[in-house]
Amino acid sequence: MQPRAFAILTALLLGVLGLGSVAVTDWTPEPVTAAAGPAAPGAAGTAPGAAAQPAASATPTGDPAVWTRSTLRNKLMSEMEATDPGVALADLDRITKQLPYTVRFCHPIAHELGHAAVKRFAADFQKVISFPHETCAAGYLHGAVEEMLNASAQPETDLVKLCAPKNSGPCIHGVGHGTMFVAKQDVAKARELCNRFTGDQNRIRCSEGLFMQLFGPDEEDEKAKANLPADKLAQDPLYPCKEQPALFQSACFFYAPTFYLSSHDYPNHPEVYAEALKWCLAGKASGGAVDCSRGVGSRTMKYNLDREDWAAQQCATAADGWQRKACAEGLVSYYTVNYTDGGASGRLCAKFTDKEMQGYCRSAGGLSASLD
Repeated sequence: MQPRAFAILTALLLGVLGLGSVAVTDWTPEPVTAAAGPAAPGAAGTAPGAAAQPAASATPTGDPAVWTRSTLRNKLMSEMEATDPGVALADLDRITKQLPYTVRFCHPIAHELGHAAVKRFAADFQKVISFPHETCAAGYLHGAVEEMLNASAQPETDLVKLCAPKNSGPCIHGVGHGTMFVAKQDVAKARELCNRFTGDQNRIRCSEGLFMQLFGPDEEDEKAKANLPADKLAQDPLYPCKEQPALFQSACFFYAPTFYLSSHDYPNHPEVYAEALKWCLAGKASGGAVDCSRGVGSRTMKYNLDREDWAAQQCATAADGWQRKACAEGLVSYYTVNYTDGGASGRLCAKFTDKEMQGYCRSAGGLSASLD
């Protein structure tokens, strides 16, 4: 047989065999499992020598096995668009209670829901806040106030009217967030806006929102990026707290650890919590070390709600008793903001194995705090 004829015959036979394979092969797709994401904080790993487990699959509701900020945010925004803010906020509350690790990003997600609700209801603020909005330390309310002020033609006058007549702490705290949007992250200008409130208590509440926004801006909003120049931070690790007027210093020092922890990649470097306490000592001369240490405790609890005793152990690393006490006060402060029932502080203290930290926790149990 000629080589050319042999090649043609071979190709025909292979083609026939291939068609036969297609005909008898079962092409039904296998069920797809969700790719395994990073383990939730506190989750148990695979025991040494144990057989490898299959990738974590989605839940029966279609939710991912592990939430990220973006997946949870997208789910809730879709729910709100399809229903109303109340449904999305109730779902957010449910998820954060069931999976405490999600608390670390629930507040900014609630902010986004508040922004979207103001746009949806054409800036009808009373309609926007008619839905229960206490979840995630009132983040929805804060976001709504931010958006109202951001869209206002006269924010300087509207900011003192927005929360009236009740002038509740969470609402004025939200105004503080909004001042940073209006002032385009200029602390001095935002501080002037907070000073439009009458009474030191309301000005302090406003300053709490102002500095929370400065040190922990909304990651996806270019208008909200932190204005913290590297050269200033190199000269003063606690910039700009020391240069603030006395009335505003406490809130500044309290929220400064937020920026320190995020800029040191706290999710992947758990040792940074203990290091943050040492960093706070830079504020000792100016009187800010106590508030800074409370702030470290608050953030440590916020980011580790699913391992309370571990959080207390980070506070226990401080060399001095005054700092361990201040850090414990921060732990209790955030825990009672997140779990608002009367028995929250008692539950928390009972989980601490360190007797000294237990004592500090109990003494701080009566601490009334609105700081989130």
